[in-house]
Amino acid sequence: MIDVPLSVLDVAPVAANGSPGEALAHTTALARRTEELGFRRFWVAEHHNMPAIASSAPAVLLAHLAANTSTMRVGSGGVMLPNHAPLVVAEQFGTLAALHPGRIDLGIGRAPGTDQATALALRRTVEGLSAEQFPQELAALINYFTQDDPGSIIASPGAGESPEVWLLGSSGYSAQLAGLLGLPFAFAHHFSAQNTLPALALYRERFTPSRWLDEPHAMVAVSVVCADTDERARFLSGPAGLSFLRLRQGRPQPLATPEEAAAHPYTEVERIFMADRQVGQAVGSPSTVEGQLSALLEATRADELMLTTMVYDVEDRIRSFELVRQLT
Repeated sequence: MIDVPLSVLDVAPVAANGSPGEALAHTTALARRTEELGFRRFWVAEHHNMPAIASSAPAVLLAHLAANTSTMRVGSGGVMLPNHAPLVVAEQFGTLAALHPGRIDLGIGRAPGTDQATALALRRTVEGLSAEQFPQELAALINYFTQDDPGSIIASPGAGESPEVWLLGSSGYSAQLAGLLGLPFAFAHHFSAQNTLPALALYRERFTPSRWLDEPHAMVAVSVVCADTDERARFLSGPAGLSFLRLRQGRPQPLATPEEAAAHPYTEVERIFMADRQVGQAVGSPSTVEGQLSALLEATRADELMLTTMVYDVEDRIRSFELVRQLT
């Protein structure tokens, strides 16, 4: 039995023969259904220049999702701070928090979530691309909400309309910073499984109580595909693996069908790459997934789990969350 709160991380996957509009409609349907099922949060991730992902503008999408739900928290998983001026983020999420009090999460990441050329097109200056400025920009962003050090610029909405701020990470850097600031921390186990335990240990070691938290609070994001049988789940998980392979090869494409992924002529090197990527995922029947998630919880001592499920058909995506919810 899974005894921690469960949440959803989505990227609005664009299927082959589909469109971004259809992908966003499917994400909306998923948000509504997972709210009915009792999932705690629904986050969307910022990525750019990726044909398989339609969640490139989290604040815009979150306004829509919040308006189409009523109880679950919605948020960014995350907003990539190097791509944006802190004031813009503060105003966007201050607006969301004013419209939907007590329901907005702001997950912040320090990577651009894209290639350097696209990051430059977003930020427009080379100086803004360096992650070295992340602590200062994060401090400026939080200050727009808290007004601890009032200046001549007021974020409106923003000041006094603070969302729940999280730091996201796939290594130890953000883990340490989240600990030092006393912020909740979400770790990207779904694409950095080898770093999960060291990062969580750093977070807990460096944690300092703050106005936001008295003790550490960690959430782990994990890829999950749950179906009625192990064989069916593995079949459905194929498109996500092929999409990630194509992305790493510099030729991103919309999400393939499961049949196309199964028939793809993988080289031996590609098969090894795919096997390595599957480490840490939870793929299988309900009993298989329950064992995998229970083992992850035992190892990480996570306070929450955030599930991300990239499969071709939205009905299979929804079904996966329905099956996992039955494990709680």
